[in-house]
Amino acid sequence: MSDEKLLKLQDIHVHYGGVKALDGASVVIDENEIVALMGPNGAGKSTLIKALFGIAPIESGKVFWHEKEISPIAREMIDRGVSYVPQGRRVFSSLSVLENLEIGAYTVSSKNEVKERISEVLDLFPALKLKINDKSGHLSGGQQQMLAIARGLMTDPRLLLLDEPSIGLAPKIVKEVFEKIRHINEVRKTSIVIVEHNLKSVNEIAHRTYVLDKGKVVAEGKPKELVDSGILEKVFLGLV
Repeated sequence: MSDEKLLKLQDIHVHYGGVKALDGASVVIDENEIVALMGPNGAGKSTLIKALFGIAPIESGKVFWHEKEISPIAREMIDRGVSYVPQGRRVFSSLSVLENLEIGAYTVSSKNEVKERISEVLDLFPALKLKINDKSGHLSGGQQQMLAIARGLMTDPRLLLLDEPSIGLAPKIVKEVFEKIRHINEVRKTSIVIVEHNLKSVNEIAHRTYVLDKGKVVAEGKPKELVDSGILEKVFLGLV
């Protein structure tokens, strides 16, 4: 990993009504690394990636992209090279795999470039190549998750945001999905922020981890160090 900071969130506050979803959270993402966000339900993990993508309103705090302060707006973040894959395998079920991928490349004006990117992501996900003309609603849960990630790669992002990619998947499929995520990082040099409850799987691929609780970052470090420290158990048991 290089010394360059791709993205920094500094003292971010996000409120939903009277609820503090983020309460002064600060996170740094380096080039070419996988960063995991962990914590119990309601800790602010999903809100954090939505805030940096521009779809959760930031009340106060600062966001820096390549050391330059920005105000996140979703369309502008896509143009900068950020792609967001929400939880729940949100594919367009009535459209084919190919059509879903084409929609993912809606910001790409060159048809030849779109074809090249489709070819690239299908090489990453060969199971989708066999289903290219099938309606995405007919795919298995694992295939739909891979399609959602593949569609997120169609903008050729510098930073990929993944919200609970393993949710609702069988253990064997979870392992395959996480292997693909690791491969994307290693081969495409894509930085990845991943919100995940499957601690074992995400710890195997993450370079660094942030632990959130009640909208605050309560710990940060390498996954093994955090596991050994016992902070995860304390957070999930409500002891912090």
